[in-house]
Amino acid sequence: MKSHAANFITISNMSFGGAAIMATLHEYYSYSVLFIFIAALLDRYDGKVARALGQVSELGKQLDSMSDIISFGVAPALLMYEVVLVDFGFVGMMMAVLFIVCGAMRLARFNISEANGYFTGLPITAAGTFLTLTYFAAYTFHPAFYLFLFPILALLMISTFTLKKV
Repeated sequence: MKSHAANFITISNMSFGGAAIMATLHEYYSYSVLFIFIAALLDRYDGKVARALGQVSELGKQLDSMSDIISFGVAPALLMYEVVLVDFGFVGMMMAVLFIVCGAMRLARFNISEANGYFTGLPITAAGTFLTLTYFAAYTFHPAFYLFLFPILALLMISTFTLKKV
């Protein structure tokens, strides 16, 4: 049981990301937001649990990235596309796809890099959680705001600035 605790948390993260996508598809946007935030909470602890139990593994690292692209790439992009970008047609769709692609690139770069105590670029968890948080102001901001927010977050994910891990 101990050897699977961290992976169970990661799979739970992925499950909430998948549920967020399904909630968005059924226009239950508030549930989608809740599920993404629960996924973020779970993501915060899977690595800590793995390190605490001495169960850090390559499988766990890869599984974490797969869950992150679902929970913090696809789920937030789809949610905010449906809420604010759908009226922009192809351009809105491209903004959502750009966010997902840059998130995947950032995760791939993370997976092939050596752990050094720093993140390179904005972590997808932060970008996706921030994008989801803007749901609460979606009707305050002009929808065109998101035509700038999506590519800014996407570029921050693939940028080369470093952040100290906390």
